[in-house]
Amino acid sequence: MTQDKERAMKTPARTAIIAGNWKMNYGPRQASHFASEIVPELGQVVTQYPHVLSILCPPAISLSAVHAVLDTHHFPRIELGAQNMYFEEKGAFTGEISPAMVCELGTTVILGHSERRTYFGETDEMINKKALAALHHQLRPIICIGEREDQYEAGKTEEVIRFQVQHSLAHVPQDSVKEVVIAYEPIWAIGTGKAATVEGAGKVISLIRQLFDEMYGNEAASALHILYGGSVTSGNISEFIAHSDIDGALVGGASIKPDFVEIVRKTIETMQQ
Repeated sequence: MTQDKERAMKTPARTAIIAGNWKMNYGPRQASHFASEIVPELGQVVTQYPHVLSILCPPAISLSAVHAVLDTHHFPRIELGAQNMYFEEKGAFTGEISPAMVCELGTTVILGHSERRTYFGETDEMINKKALAALHHQLRPIICIGEREDQYEAGKTEEVIRFQVQHSLAHVPQDSVKEVVIAYEPIWAIGTGKAATVEGAGKVISLIRQLFDEMYGNEAASALHILYGGSVTSGNISEFIAHSDIDGALVGGASIKPDFVEIVRKTIETMQQ
């Protein structure tokens, strides 16, 4: 099957999602300034094509500032997301934010990013609790999975991905799984400038869809949005979007630059071809 035919099959079935993870950059003042710069142009881009959704994920302290900018412009294809949350509703959890707090401002939350796993010791069990809490509050969880470089070099990618998918999604009910988004981020490609090849990323993402089929059935697997993350730029996004199983990107470093708008623009151009 040609790539053009693959894209034609994908476009009506699954909206492409381009989510920008700002990481620990831009306090409220800077976040408001940056959002005010890119949102008008980004809004004009996303309104040209109904099958692309853009999500901005600033630090928790800046969610309100970016929300105010989005509220001013009212672009329906641009949403706001958090980078993390705790699974409890409220309580003595200093420094954490709850799903109810995220709900007041955003629609989406990134869970289990490799930096959370690596630097803060988050486990698949904890990520699973967060995912269940997000779904309970009608938040869209973007669940990040991916292998370390040593696991990749040892040929353990499939084993790692299978474990992460099965344990991160444990007990997620059938009627909620349609809200789940998976982001495949090979840890060795995050922030290194070394993006995975389209062939390599596509192989793993096809495996993720197969695992969903085993867990939830073909309909859920076909509807699942799977993003690629890891040194995504405007220079390589088109290659990833052209793959029939890749439904967008979780963008890191490029999301805090004007290049983010170009990434969304090229996503639309590729899907329209």
